[in-house]
Amino acid sequence: MAGGMELGTVSRGFRSMFFMLTPNESSFQKVEDVPQYVEQATPFFIGLMVLELLVGVLKTGGSVVTISDGLTSISAGMVSRLPMLLMRGCELSAYMYVWDHYHLVELPWDSAWTWWLTFLGVDFCYYWVHRFAHEVAVLWAAHQVHHSSEYYNLTTALRQSLTQQFTSWIFYMPLALALPPSIFAVHIQLNLLYQFWIHTELIRDLGPLEWIFNTPKHHRVHHGRNLYCIDKNYGGMLIIWDRIFGTFASETDKVIYGLVFPIRRFEILHVQFHYYLYLWKKSKIYKTIIHKLATFFNGPSWKPGKSRLGDHDDNPKVTGKEVPHDPSWSMPLQVYVVIHFLLVLGTYHELIENKMMLSQLTVLGMTCYILLTLTSLGFIIDQRPRAASLEMLRCVIMVTMHRYSYIKPFLPLLAVPTEAFVSLSLLYWALQSCSQLLSIKRKAA
Repeated sequence: MAGGMELGTVSRGFRSMFFMLTPNESSFQKVEDVPQYVEQATPFFIGLMVLELLVGVLKTGGSVVTISDGLTSISAGMVSRLPMLLMRGCELSAYMYVWDHYHLVELPWDSAWTWWLTFLGVDFCYYWVHRFAHEVAVLWAAHQVHHSSEYYNLTTALRQSLTQQFTSWIFYMPLALALPPSIFAVHIQLNLLYQFWIHTELIRDLGPLEWIFNTPKHHRVHHGRNLYCIDKNYGGMLIIWDRIFGTFASETDKVIYGLVFPIRRFEILHVQFHYYLYLWKKSKIYKTIIHKLATFFNGPSWKPGKSRLGDHDDNPKVTGKEVPHDPSWSMPLQVYVVIHFLLVLGTYHELIENKMMLSQLTVLGMTCYILLTLTSLGFIIDQRPRAASLEMLRCVIMVTMHRYSYIKPFLPLLAVPTEAFVSLSLLYWALQSCSQLLSIKRKAA
């Protein structure tokens, strides 16, 4: 009996990745009863990424993902979920508030018609969330995170923004006038999960399904920086909205991925926030308050004298021969970064699992440690001058947290080896920092 229930849970979890749940098994009366589909999807994320890696090697003879880019994408996904440790998601919280105070009608939560209407409503609203995120510069400052990778694989799907969730909720509020929060809570998750598997180059064409659904073929176009790709194919699960509103484009020329002006950086806070700083500096150039505000609320390409969305005259020409940024760094350093990333991933998972049993101060402290770790590893990948001193500081904190059991190894058997490895890491980076200081003093002399 228990085995059958576990198999059923695995089946539902896998099918949720492809929006293959029925109304009967995914309709709930209360929000509290709605499964955490996204949190429960972690094993399927990992499994599908490993499968893509293996198939990619067999099909192309090489890896579809690099360590530097893949870890940065997963790091962005981790950072985007950190606010959930301290509060309920903005979208659901705002939705429940509007429903509680302003809903006009109450459609039955257990009706298949309500379920399908919510499916269409959430996907329609997502289209406009996504479109505005490309057409309003301050919203693009959040969304550009997802487009910053010059690769296109399943890890790219996890490269999410920390700040986009604080504005996207607005677009779903009309649904709260009629559709129950419990059904919305299901569809907002399933819509997001569906978009994971379409981030791959290995699936080329799905035939007649391409007319209705968003597919890897359509979404590759969306991630391209080719002129024909820019601001196209916004759909979440359905591509029909793009066909209706004139934003659809078919895949033709080879797609070159990433931002129009690639950032060529892997440090996670830079990836998340660099465009906000760019907009601030851009706004300071202009004299009038109208132009300053337009910098944030017009399109990313806008300049005085141009239309609201601007144009692409200043974009670098895409030749099709562009090579993604892949820094050269030693194999031992790559192994080091991967090991420490796996350790912080374990800490992150432990924190997500046990957040209700920890004090808010502990959760906040652990969150800061995770951010520090991801930042420091990004410094190492980017080979920043201050990487050694920052990593030394992080290792001091990690040794302390390990000693007081704030950080636990994957297995009790690994406790001593983990502590030894972290201590050796601290020693190495302390020596590196001293070497750098001596080098600076010699140059000064």
